[in-house]
Amino acid sequence: MQPTAESAIADAPRTGDIYRAVWRWHFYAGLLVLPFLILLSLTGGLYLFQKEIDGYWYRDLKTVAVRDHAPLPASQLLAAAQAAQPGVAGRYTPPATPASAAQVLIRAPDGERQIVHVDPYDAHVLGTLPDKGTIMGVVRRLHSLDYFGPIANGAIEIAAGWTIMLVLTGLYLWWPRGRRAGVITVRGTPSKRVFWRDVHAVGGCVLAVFILFLATTGMPWSLVWGGKVNQWANGSNFGYPAGVRVAVPMSDEHLAHQGHTSWTMEQAKMPMSSAPATSGEAFGLDRAVAAFKQLGLAPGYAIALPSGPHGVYTGSVYPNDLSQQRVVHLDRYTGRVLLDMGYADYGPLGKGLEWGINVHMGQEFGLVNQIVLALACVGIVLFCVAAGMMWWMRRPAGGLGVPAPPADRRALRGVLTLLVVGGIIFPLMGASLVVMWVIDRVATRPARVVATAR
Repeated sequence: MQPTAESAIADAPRTGDIYRAVWRWHFYAGLLVLPFLILLSLTGGLYLFQKEIDGYWYRDLKTVAVRDHAPLPASQLLAAAQAAQPGVAGRYTPPATPASAAQVLIRAPDGERQIVHVDPYDAHVLGTLPDKGTIMGVVRRLHSLDYFGPIANGAIEIAAGWTIMLVLTGLYLWWPRGRRAGVITVRGTPSKRVFWRDVHAVGGCVLAVFILFLATTGMPWSLVWGGKVNQWANGSNFGYPAGVRVAVPMSDEHLAHQGHTSWTMEQAKMPMSSAPATSGEAFGLDRAVAAFKQLGLAPGYAIALPSGPHGVYTGSVYPNDLSQQRVVHLDRYTGRVLLDMGYADYGPLGKGLEWGINVHMGQEFGLVNQIVLALACVGIVLFCVAAGMMWWMRRPAGGLGVPAPPADRRALRGVLTLLVVGGIIFPLMGASLVVMWVIDRVATRPARVVATAR
């Protein structure tokens, strides 16, 4: 016997059950990610202005008076830095402008890394700062939870995956369905729950694009997903993008170990210099600086100094203008260019992700980029506060106030399908999904037993 239209409708999950199922998992996503969203928004909003803040706060170290004579050779500035801060020099950064100090990274015998700032006109040491120890360096490490190790970094990856689910389920809950109130307007006053509900819903709708963009473009830095995608995109040719010709001997050292590099180049291995010349080193830092300048590296580039007899001089620069992003390796004895690559050499995936990262960091479109994302960060904090307030006003005494499960368990199928797809794309999020699903099943078991008894 064929089912009638009426019976088919009766057998389908009710709209109210679907809404309840979505709301329940939206609530779980909020529990997991709202604290992270607040932290990431506050630290990320500040870091958008890292150059301006660090430049102002450490202006006595970073800026010098312009003289009417040429700066001293790089080798003299390096020697002055090593005299002031004993240790092994690892990186030299030429002055980016006539009013900028030169910077030398020194690894002390105890392993601590210090940045020595030197006046390029008279080799006077202006002072030192711990590497990544500036105000904005601390903010960045808080933003990535770097202080708390790889497990915390994994938590960020989980939060990013759940954030995407939070936005998608939130848009479903916001959808008007014939309503007008609370869709694009805010009702009531701050003393009423409906006010915070509308601030959260309307604000979330406006911010959805920004939250999704920031969560997605933040994933390349993640522990599992970012590493695997990077390996897939740049796993051949010693970690260089496909199409980059690597025809020189390569070491086991990676570019990322020497300091800041682009996401695309994190796996790139370092080439090796030729056998040492019998007459000693024939190509020093001064000639390396001249060579990088002649090759046209954008101002602000840094030079990683050779480490060991087969080390190389590596000039790298990652400016706001992606087209000028570039890494060049020079043989330490002959000055021969071993590898020279830039943004134009990246594959389509690398280019797209680097562009997203650049926008994420507020660099691609200058001040407009910074202001728009800063406002979005403020909005996200308000969005999270509104969620907390409306939950606080709704919660029962002594309970979390988890939305009731749907009466028809089939209503969960669509929500779980969405979550499973997200879990496949983001493995750590998928693992946390299994944990949350088990908790949800255990939490709702007593209710199902009572319903069955009735």
